[in-house]
Amino acid sequence: MSKQIVYTDQAPEPIGPYSQAVKVNVASNTGMLFVSGQVAIDLATKGDIKAETLKVMENIGAILKTAGLDYSNVVKSTIFVKDMNNFAAINEIYGQFFTSEPPARETVEVARLPKDVNVEISVIAVQ
Repeated sequence: MSKQIVYTDQAPEPIGPYSQAVKVNVASNTGMLFVSGQVAIDLATKGDIKAETLKVMENIGAILKTAGLDYSNVVKSTIFVKDMNNFAAINEIYGQFFTSEPPARETVEVARLPKDVNVEISVIAVQ
């Protein structure tokens, strides 16, 4: 097994001791990409759940692209949301990135998120 750290300047810098993503090759042509939770660190999106969700999904897309993957490779996602009343708005934006065969997913309401954002999303992708 080999492990590769994936980094792009098209997504926010990690704000702690973690990587944007880690790619693990389990065979010569098969691998998994574990993308850390992404948030919208952009004051222009603050308070607008649709804008925040779009920025988060764009961050994930940039990381996937850097690893040579795209949204079709995503098999699992986790959404952390500060207010479950935003569920429908998040789904509206999120769904634009998974138009067929969406990944498995859970959505969890939490008390607080890093940088006081409203949504954080992490994904696992398979090569």
